Amino acid sequence: MQMLNMFNRKNVALGLVMAATVSFTSASNAALVNYSQNFEGMVQADPDVLGNDGWLVFGNVFDSEGGYLYGYGPFPAPNACVAGGGPAFSCVAAGEGGSAQGTQQLVVFSDYNNGDHGIGNIIESNVFQEQTIAAGDVGKTMRFSFDAKKGDIGGLSTASAFIKTVDDFSALTNFIPFDTTSISTLWGTYNLSIVIDASLIGQKLQFGFLNTASGYESSGIVYDNVNFGVVPIPPALWLFGSGLLGLVGMARRKKS
Repeated sequence: MQMLNMFNRKNVALGLVMAATVSFTSASNAALVNYSQNFEGMVQADPDVLGNDGWLVFGNVFDSEGGYLYGYGPFPAPNACVAGGGPAFSCVAAGEGGSAQGTQQLVVFSDYNNGDHGIGNIIESNVFQEQTIAAGDVGKTMRFSFDAKKGDIGGLSTASAFIKTVDDFSALTNFIPFDTTSISTLWGTYNLSIVIDASLIGQKLQFGFLNTASGYESSGIVYDNVNFGVVPIPPALWLFGSGLLGLVGMARRKKS
């Protein structure tokens, strides 16, 4: 029985070491990359500054009963705060931050350029970053964190932060939201996460913000300190893995 227990422990240790080896060797195949943005370095007068940083927008339109009508996009996110920028989707604003948010922030709101506001349809406006999931990302936990506070949102408008995964046929395979409709007018920090499994290889991962509005009702939420990246392995787990490596080495020396 003692020999059997030693054999089982040895195989468990070897299995964990092999798993770690697979993780390390497949890292070069990983496609998801860390992203961080506090909007301080963005030129507020540049209409293309958000799009040049990789931000995209997509609009979905529903009838008053929630039936899907059509979608449009993706397009580079506009900076609607500039003169002539038009009241659509997003802008780099100033003066909305606290001590941790600095002087510039991202404001996300509806696409008020869409005339369907005036006929009672519901406009869903998405502002997001997009990356592609690869084999080396499997097993990772990805976290999306951000600061947020309530803007001028009102009426029946809603707002959310989200992580989505989308397959090649534009089918939504994951939708992980955080409702920001009724958050405080004071800044808070929030986060979402997703575990990447093998079924998601090749799919798009999107993280960002959306709102729904109709009848030109206000819908603005203010965001800052956007961060996306892999959740690190706790140091205690690394120490545990190192201990297992030592046990495997001792077992091999005894066998030889």
